[in-house]
Amino acid sequence: MSGLVPLELVAAIDIGGTNTVFALVSREGEIIIRDSIATNSISDFDEYVAVIMKRLNAMAYPHKILAVGIGAPNGNYFSGTIEFAPNLPWKGVLHLAKTFNKYSGLPAVVTNDANAAALGEKYFGSAKDLDDYIFITLGTGLGSGIVAGGKLIYGHDGFAGEIGHTIIFQDGRPCGCGRKGCLEQYCSATGIVKTYHEILRTHGQITNEHDTVTAKSIYDLAIKGDTAALQSFESTGNILGFALANSVAYTSPKAIFLFGGLANAGKLLFDAVIESFENNLLSIYKNKIKIIPSGLPENDAALLGAASIAWEGLNLN
Repeated sequence: MSGLVPLELVAAIDIGGTNTVFALVSREGEIIIRDSIATNSISDFDEYVAVIMKRLNAMAYPHKILAVGIGAPNGNYFSGTIEFAPNLPWKGVLHLAKTFNKYSGLPAVVTNDANAAALGEKYFGSAKDLDDYIFITLGTGLGSGIVAGGKLIYGHDGFAGEIGHTIIFQDGRPCGCGRKGCLEQYCSATGIVKTYHEILRTHGQITNEHDTVTAKSIYDLAIKGDTAALQSFESTGNILGFALANSVAYTSPKAIFLFGGLANAGKLLFDAVIESFENNLLSIYKNKIKIIPSGLPENDAALLGAASIAWEGLNLN
């Protein structure tokens, strides 16, 4: 490595319930090197952070790390913490930014994974020329980030932009947040499976919601022309388009990006979303807003999102 020209990089860390992935990323979004550890492999939180920083520093030579960006479930940009995350091995309030700063000596910033990916779309995806857009992740749940005037909207407490927890059906499906009828219970990989079972039952079929049906298997059936599967995508798209039409009224975005497993269904989902979206838009917004796939590579989106908040922090200081 002695012949390498030293680069200025940021450390990008994606903390998941199963694995923590970390990498060194250039200002252009090139992932120079990456590694990972099992999130629950280290019981002491301080030791967990110390191990990650030790590996990142070893990976970095002869390059220079300028800052640390962390995407995490329930990550709070303002406080730099995760509070009572249900899927992580450490309980209570975790002072992520402060602890990574302690072991790195570098500025460290944290936000939730959807916000990080939303900013990643601007730095490294298809929103480079946009200052107003909404980013939607369609995974197990529905995550979102809202960018207005070129800045992520965090709200007064760091928790703004939770479109997945807007109530779309009063007294609807129970949600993990403790309420009923949240959008993510209908428009997510989990939601479409529930919709599929409901449609089968309306057709008189007995179903078991604990069987092996997945969003991917519903997609495979829909491609083959299965009626219930096609109706599931149509229903999901109709509900999502309706919800997005309402969200437009708050920030008037120029584009809405859809990302994640369910978005990979392509026309099966997008056609229904766009039709419902345009049908439900206030007239002043009609035909002005694009709904398009994210430009982020799916396998690298979390790391590029974490890198983008680190670069954003450096640019602001």
